[in-house]
Amino acid sequence: MSSKPSLAEYLLRRLNSIYALDADDIAAVDRLPVQVADLRADQDLVREGERPTRSCFIISGMTCWFKITGKGQRQILSFHVAGDLPDLQSIHLTKMDSTLSTVSPCRMAFVQHEALHAVCAERPKVANALWRMTLIDAAVFREWVANLGGRQAYARLAHLLCEMTMRLGAVGLAENHVCHLPITQSELADATGMSAVHVNRTLQSLRRKGLVDWRDSKLSVLDWDGLQAAGDFDPSYLHLRVPPDFRAWPA
Repeated sequence: MSSKPSLAEYLLRRLNSIYALDADDIAAVDRLPVQVADLRADQDLVREGERPTRSCFIISGMTCWFKITGKGQRQILSFHVAGDLPDLQSIHLTKMDSTLSTVSPCRMAFVQHEALHAVCAERPKVANALWRMTLIDAAVFREWVANLGGRQAYARLAHLLCEMTMRLGAVGLAENHVCHLPITQSELADATGMSAVHVNRTLQSLRRKGLVDWRDSKLSVLDWDGLQAAGDFDPSYLHLRVPPDFRAWPA
């Protein structure tokens, strides 16, 4: 892996993975005034019904969006990794309709909406990149709906592991088919509409077939092509400008 990135490096990696930015655009993003905070796991960043005045981007760790049903069931709607701005929509949607929470310990950078509006007005390419990011978030939501409603448990879980591996690879956090994935089986259950017991059995099946090994939050994809086939995974919905070169991964 590369040396420890600068504050905005993962954000810039993410933006560059979906939109071509020039040097002045990159400098403008790097100048954004941010407030950095270290947060524990399972800490809410913004809650359903709140009206935030700032957005955040993830420097390290993972977050998720979720909703709680009337019967108290949690449904995880998406996971987010370093470089993502998971609540970017709060710039224009004044009242949040779901809750954003940390999955693991996170280092977050918070930026006021006024600063984001200013950089978008100054640098149209940055505005386009951020707009494209929100559109890709919507595409991921659509794919998750299809995954939950249209695939059986085995394919559903394989698809999610493919997605997370590719998204981490896009910001340089998956190398040699290995990535840090600090998601519990309970969180996988809430993301895939399965019970924790069913998740465990499905993971064991993926292991027996030689597709993955996952222990101590380290996911190793042993057969990338096989995992993609198992999950019916087509990464086009991630709209990566330069996808990770998984052909260089060892077989």
